[in-house]
Amino acid sequence: MKLFSIIFISILFGGYSHLYSQQATTWRGPGQSGIYNETDLLDKWPADGPQIIWHYDKLGEGYSAPALANDRIYVSGMEGSTGYIYSISEDGNLVWKSPYGKESQTSYPGTRSTPVIVGDYLYILSAVGDLACMSAISGKLHWKKDLVEDFGGRIIEWDLNETVVIYGDKLICTPGGKNHNMIALNRFNGELIWTTKGLGEKSAYCTPLLVKIGSRNLLVTHTEDHILGIDADDGELLWDHGHTNIYSIHPNTPVYYNNQLFCFSGYGQGGVMLQLNEDGSKVTKKWFRKSMDSRIGGAVVIDGLLYASGDKSREWQCIDWDTGDMVYSTKEIGNGAVISAEGLLYLYSQRGELALVRPGSDSFEIISESKVKMGSGQHWAHPVIDKGRLFIRHGSALIVYNIKK
Repeated sequence: MKLFSIIFISILFGGYSHLYSQQATTWRGPGQSGIYNETDLLDKWPADGPQIIWHYDKLGEGYSAPALANDRIYVSGMEGSTGYIYSISEDGNLVWKSPYGKESQTSYPGTRSTPVIVGDYLYILSAVGDLACMSAISGKLHWKKDLVEDFGGRIIEWDLNETVVIYGDKLICTPGGKNHNMIALNRFNGELIWTTKGLGEKSAYCTPLLVKIGSRNLLVTHTEDHILGIDADDGELLWDHGHTNIYSIHPNTPVYYNNQLFCFSGYGQGGVMLQLNEDGSKVTKKWFRKSMDSRIGGAVVIDGLLYASGDKSREWQCIDWDTGDMVYSTKEIGNGAVISAEGLLYLYSQRGELALVRPGSDSFEIISESKVKMGSGQHWAHPVIDKGRLFIRHGSALIVYNIKK
């Protein structure tokens, strides 16, 4: 009997350990870095672009990227004024579609936030503050909160754009209220764990970066006029750094590398390099570069060089991470979003160009180039790479390309 009890307890807690050790999907891939740990990918595409494996054309309106987990592809989209999660099989068939709340009807209507999945739990934040926890298996609603009604959140000019962050049992997001500026909820039932007033500013479209510095888990995000550093365990505001632009819009998640943070936004504002101290409790300004003013396309850092496109300058730039000096630039491809795998850059421009680029020592080498012709509206969604496939969302269309050798 005693042996049976030991075996039963071992199986029980072993099972729970496996459940809770499942990794959450993250906005812009592993570590939120935009760099995908894929191998054996094509180093050159066919003349007419990579082969399209399949496409799904009924997503509704939206600009969010897909998230992949449980051998499913999850995407948000808007039909009428309602936001839906679409669960799509690996071969491109709709498994289920479930509503989660109201969505944006302002300029460029549609969904903004990318779903986050942990095991059987899926989390989505609508552009008007509906926060939902759903079953990733069936789409059934587990719980729901309203960031405006429940936490005094404030909807910004073009509505919320944040993808939530999962840290252990916590769900973290930014209502932007005076008292509940950033919050952590129990991700299983939606109960409040901690709250911080921050600086009382509105949220600013930014998905927070979660990074471990020494023994500290640090959240870094933009609010309307400042960059904030917040302790992920208790919500303590550790530091702030002024950073604004004319519209208080800062959609780019900060980039972390070598104990430093690059924080940047568009409309001519530019980017600042912040040096963290050893435990992340303080920062000092290292350099600032006005030309690195990507509006929404993100950035990647490879071997000490930062790659992103400008907003006002509308050029792709290679910047020395340590000094902020411009190494080289090009306008051959329109400005837009960037991700990376195997040391190559995947550029998706706002003109619909799709390019595979080798960043050289003194120039960008455009290896292959194609055009995204399916879908409609703005080319704003960030690309995703998974299992040798390149996922591009354009309006109501999700296009899946084969980039495996």
